[in-house]
Amino acid sequence: MKKDSRKSPREWEFSSASLSYGKANVKIEVQEYNPQLEPRVEWRVGGRSFYSTDCAKCFTDLKFSVARTAIYESGEGVHALTLASPEHLAPVFLMWPSRRFVVDVTCNEESDKGCVAELPLMDGSALPFFSEFRRNVGAPEELAFYDAPVHALWDLPYGSVKITPSEAFEVEYILERNENGRVFKSAANVSIYSAEDLYNVFAARTFILKNEFDEARKAGLLGGVDESCGLLLDNSPEAVAPVFRVADEPARHKILDLLGDLCFAKPALPKVRLEIINGGHLSHRTILEKVLPYALQ
Repeated sequence: MKKDSRKSPREWEFSSASLSYGKANVKIEVQEYNPQLEPRVEWRVGGRSFYSTDCAKCFTDLKFSVARTAIYESGEGVHALTLASPEHLAPVFLMWPSRRFVVDVTCNEESDKGCVAELPLMDGSALPFFSEFRRNVGAPEELAFYDAPVHALWDLPYGSVKITPSEAFEVEYILERNENGRVFKSAANVSIYSAEDLYNVFAARTFILKNEFDEARKAGLLGGVDESCGLLLDNSPEAVAPVFRVADEPARHKILDLLGDLCFAKPALPKVRLEIINGGHLSHRTILEKVLPYALQ
């Protein structure tokens, strides 16, 4: 008789460099399957409760900021908790919407300003997380969607965002940069109806242009990053073309970031079509603020 893998808790640990630290760590536990309990992802920082998706209304209590990654904060002073970079892990929970998970991110530093925890970058994608879950949790389930009859259009400093209702989750993401005659462009169009549609998004690695990386390092940022954490793109005329893991990998990674910024609040997707030009975590947050009220109904 085959043992039901949903019956017993399982725990995995992931460690690697993060954006700011040479080593970061997260433990993830999948709890016993119980159809009478509401599914949830409970996020902890240093063993202390931070946020749980079964109280999505509590999400707006978290402070939000961006520093090349999404940063969430709760509490004040010595009791403050800061969680950075959940956007590569959060979309993986879309695959198992009926399950309950506990995510405990180890504190990277503690002071009189509280505890700061940053998730490991792994290879800069969601694939290491997904692969481990797939082997141990089982086959992905049917995705969870919610209606979001939103019509919106607004400009960004160098781009725009458009939202319209859809029958699933669809996104067209365009990146365009032109610096001193050096042009960088990547574009991807993804329609997500089922778990299979997420794989090429999960595989896309984070990236940074070489000139941006050099400037960040001079400013004392990205202290934990090395060549194993993603793609370093050189858009100079003499540069060798990068080898991508999937087609239009930079734009697909922006879609991964988008999914993470939307799904951290609740592991479900809004039924919308998004057209985004040169977006980022701040514009993703604005999208979330427009669709999340429908997820809470």
